[in-house]
Amino acid sequence: MGLGQSSKTPVEDESNDINFDHFQILRAIGKGSFGKVCIVQKKDTKKMYAMKYMNKLKCVERNEVRNVLKELQIMKNLEHPFLVNFWYSFQDEEDMFMVVDLLLGGDLRYHLQQNVHFSEKTVKLYISELALALGYLRTKRIIHRDIKPDNILLDEHGHVHLTDFNIAAIVKEDLKATSIAGTKPYMAPELFQPSEGSHPGYSFYVDWWSLGITAYELLRGQRPFIMRSSTPANEILQTFHKVHPTYPLAWSLEIKSLLRKLVCIDVEQRISCLAELQDLDYMSDVNWDAVLSKQLPPGFIPNRRRLNCDPTFELEEMILESKPLHKKKKRLAKKTKDQGSDGSPQNGQLQLRLDNVQRDFIVFNREKSKRVAVDSESSVLSTAERNKAIEDGQNNNVEPAAYTSG
Repeated sequence: MGLGQSSKTPVEDESNDINFDHFQILRAIGKGSFGKVCIVQKKDTKKMYAMKYMNKLKCVERNEVRNVLKELQIMKNLEHPFLVNFWYSFQDEEDMFMVVDLLLGGDLRYHLQQNVHFSEKTVKLYISELALALGYLRTKRIIHRDIKPDNILLDEHGHVHLTDFNIAAIVKEDLKATSIAGTKPYMAPELFQPSEGSHPGYSFYVDWWSLGITAYELLRGQRPFIMRSSTPANEILQTFHKVHPTYPLAWSLEIKSLLRKLVCIDVEQRISCLAELQDLDYMSDVNWDAVLSKQLPPGFIPNRRRLNCDPTFELEEMILESKPLHKKKKRLAKKTKDQGSDGSPQNGQLQLRLDNVQRDFIVFNREKSKRVAVDSESSVLSTAERNKAIEDGQNNNVEPAAYTSG
């Protein structure tokens, strides 16, 4: 069963922005708090991507528009081997669309639920790959704030890729983030500190705590601290101080030492940057260039003969979704101008907010940006080569100096 469209669309015009018609919708593969995800194929290049789409009305009603726009703003400036990279964004009357790398290996949460056992060697490689991603994000002044198995996707070879920047924060030089965001079981202790007035602030080290919690969970199948999203902040703080994580005897001393340095309540003692991780004896045998170029094979390779996600997503899209994606074209064509507007002040206010989304949305095309960059580079190169040829020509045409005998 698929969400395929049979209509054929012309190849993308250089002068036009990417839109919904440039993609073949193949099947639904997931959903999150901000939207749903499906596999798509770009019709002209035949390349496969994942496309996240978010209903504008729902985003407005839930006050989520700001986070969506912030995620677009952040992701268009990022590109890294261990991130889920952003390629295109566009909108129509109903939805906002983000097209990103397609990773068919599934997220780590899915594999934990499938009772996959991750070895120490595999988790060490995951930590190394994610540490490189965090090091890169730090150069961009970005705190992810939501590192957890759900937001780490595997490619078909088993390498990890960090995704979901909708609650990420950008911090200016020497400043700290103050708003509280994240998923409670993965949030660092300093985020729960009581404060009078504004929060004292925090920085990049909160992501390293989350990395430690995630690594522990992958190794053991459960987190070091038992808490739920509904657990009050004061109870969580008490848990951190009263409960000490247990480390199974079967684990190596080295991995225990590393996890203690990541899951460390004292921020001053916690590993909080790439250089500190690389300085550990346990990481001294890591070839970081080989990690970055994905030359080290992961110990766990996802099953390539099936889609590593919950199959119910597609059934929900086909059966339960009131506005299914594969019927969008017909639905928008039938939509009348006055539909959904009764002139009431509330409706007018809602329409105003929807108009603001239409106005503020960021349209992005990385493919075109790369093409422009290459063309610009070629142009500069051509100019340089032309100038060199002129110089060479001048040198070749210099007449020998006239020597006079003394």
